[in-house]
Order: sequence, then structure tokens, then C-alpha cells
Amino acid sequence: MDTPTTPWRAPLLWRAAQLLARAAVGALGRLEVTGDVPADLRRGPLVLAANHISPFDPVVLAAACRARGVAPRIMATGGLFRTPVLGALMRWAGHIRVDRGTTSVHQALDTAAAAVARGSVVLVYPEGRIGLAPGMWPERGKTGAARLAFASGAPVIPLAQWGSHEVLPYRAPEGMLRGLARAVRRRPVIRVHFGPPVALGDVGSPGAARRATDRIIDAITDCLVPLRPDEPDGPRHVDPGRPVDVSRIHRRHLSD
Repeated sequence: MDTPTTPWRAPLLWRAAQLLARAAVGALGRLEVTGDVPADLRRGPLVLAANHISPFDPVVLAAACRARGVAPRIMATGGLFRTPVLGALMRWAGHIRVDRGTTSVHQALDTAAAAVARGSVVLVYPEGRIGLAPGMWPERGKTGAARLAFASGAPVIPLAQWGSHEVLPYRAPEGMLRGLARAVRRRPVIRVHFGPPVALGDVGSPGAARRATDRIIDAITDCLVPLRPDEPDGPRHVDPGRPVDVSRIHRRHLSD
């Protein structure tokens, strides 16, 4: 167990799981990772902020982070931790439970901030859910990632991905076998890009968390643009079970 004076290091279990994730992605598609994480940040302290498009995202991101020598602690929904075997493995691997819609969300942020302060890399989804915008561009974010960065003082690196939605459908495990069979047959290209750190030092109060969140979402969007050059208006692969929600569409902020 880590202590306030001992930097956290990824358990062997988690590093082995990242290797398995790389094998799983390779069996189902073709992984392309671009961009990088500066060598002095790979062990933290660091916040990775990624878009969320599919239930397969954690596997893809674990594999992509492995390719860049990073073993992040993932802020994941509490439902995964309640799963009998998987939940125990996630706790053992050091991931951080987030019970959305409850008061314990603040406790999760405190735990994550303490983890980053002790030298961990923490991976967050600023959107707070699988995005439901019609074109599958990043939604307006929740402020948790920005508040985590402010509380810990760690840099934020945006991380964009595209293609994992072609492996597992939104409603998985419903339709999961059909999605996996399709992926094995078509082997979609799954792209991940690590962008440069997001500049947040000049974001002042009031409303700092909101403006910083918009800046992080803008940066993720910038990273996503070159990953889907032929799909600017919407994905070619349409998941009929994926709902659409226009209430959280993100409008790019050109200035603060």
C-alpha cells in the first residue's frame, strides 16, 4: 500500500494486464499510437485526460499507455468495482473508484489528488461518461479533471482515441459477441494520440474550473481531429444502440 511519503509504483498485476490489453487490441484491430509523454512525466505526477467513446476504451488506453511506458491509475465507475472478480483486481491494481451521482464523488477526487501528489499518473475521462454527441466529438466536460489538476499541481496531457467504438457497442455486454466477431473480421484501425500538456497556469478565478475544463476538452478535440480526417461530421460505423444527447454539446472556446 502506498503512503504519503512513498511514491506509488504500478503493481506487477497492472503491468501484466497492460500487456494483455495490448494483445487483446492486436487480436481485434490495428493499434496506431502517435504523440508521446515526456520522459520526466511518465511516472508522474501527471493527469491524462481522454475522450470516452466505447466500453472498450479502457483496454485501448491501457495498451496505448503501455506503448509509451506509462502505467496510469484509472478513475473508473463504481459499478466495475462491485463486480466480484474484476472489482478486486481493480482495487489491487490501484485504480480509483468513482460513484457518480453520490456525495462520495468528492472523496474520489481527494483520493486522486493525493495519488497524483505522491507521483502517480491518473487517467480521467473529463466527459464523465461515454459521449453521446451526435458526431461523437467530445462533449462539454465535467470539472473534475480541472479540479484534480489544480489540487495536485500536476500537468494535464490530453489523450484522444478513435476506433474503439467499432469493437464493442455502446450497450455491451448486449451485442458484445457480434461486435467482437465483426472486429476480428474487419480489424479496424484504432488510433490513439498523446498531445502536448494543456496550459492552465493563466486560468484565473472566478470560474477557473469551468474555463480550465473547456480548455482541456478543446485540447482533446484538437488531438482527435487528425485521427478521423475522413469522418469530420460523424462516424462511418454507426451503432444503432447508441443514444444521442444534444444537451451537452461542447462549443469551442477561442478565448477566456
